[in-house]
Amino acid sequence: MKVYQGFEDVGNIPNAVVTIGTFDGVHLGHQKIIQRLNAEAEKIGGESVLFTFFPHPRMVIFPDNHGLKLIQTQAEKIENLRALGLKHLIIFPFTMDFADVTADAFVHEYLVDKLHMKMIVVGYDHQFGKNRQGTLEHLKSLSKTLPFEVIEIPAHEIDEVDISSTKIRQAIMAGDIKTANLYLDQPFELSGKVVHGKALGRTIGYPTANLEIDDPLKIVPRIGIYAVKIELEDKRLLHGMLSIGTNPTVTTDTSIKIEVFIFDFSEDLYGQKIKLYLLDRIRDEFRFQSVDELVAQLHQDDQTVRAIFNL
Repeated sequence: MKVYQGFEDVGNIPNAVVTIGTFDGVHLGHQKIIQRLNAEAEKIGGESVLFTFFPHPRMVIFPDNHGLKLIQTQAEKIENLRALGLKHLIIFPFTMDFADVTADAFVHEYLVDKLHMKMIVVGYDHQFGKNRQGTLEHLKSLSKTLPFEVIEIPAHEIDEVDISSTKIRQAIMAGDIKTANLYLDQPFELSGKVVHGKALGRTIGYPTANLEIDDPLKIVPRIGIYAVKIELEDKRLLHGMLSIGTNPTVTTDTSIKIEVFIFDFSEDLYGQKIKLYLLDRIRDEFRFQSVDELVAQLHQDDQTVRAIFNL
């Protein structure tokens, strides 16, 4: 898959078959669109193209009131789209000037004149362009005088999935990680660098790796304890339990910390980039009356998570 930042390096794409959208999460609904895109491209000896945007349009149009966190970082999105067999990914810088581009101008100037698009694949309810004036019917009208075909993904194919990025964000924020994973068709991922913490876990027999998230725009799930798989830089896949919270029993620092205890592991990970794959949420975070009560609960959590992984 070739990745472009804007149009500067986009060369000639033979028989470009295009779809448009933010595709945050690359969830099951998005996957259906990419699969259809690839199939249509193969039929005409063409190549599939996703025209997407960064930053997310809501962050630009409502800079002070979007409240938006992303399901995936750019790197995660690229990795998922590559795995689906997409041939070309155009990441276009979304600005207020671009937000003013009409649907007609976008189709003419970008998709036809620059990409020489032969076909566009869209869902029945897709909208784009200034004030979301670009609709399926509008595209069909334009295609009568412009050299491209419109392929509609019908309502029953999209609605039977009943998935949206908004629903996934809501599930993640609620701690319903199983539902989020079902919609994503893979475990929700957090990645970042292992940094020094206060080393309080060492004193109670549960040393943790403190994670500094790569991207501040990445959504962080609801506070609580999670069963996770951990992928190290050397691609080893381990198991453990993740704490997202403030550690109220042992500190008055109210900042959110992301700490993972890795089962049967004692190596130094400081400075390494690791990935966490969240599989299940097992409980809320509690303030215990004593450290002994906390340790007793951690022993129970340990057993619960090991049982989930059949360890």
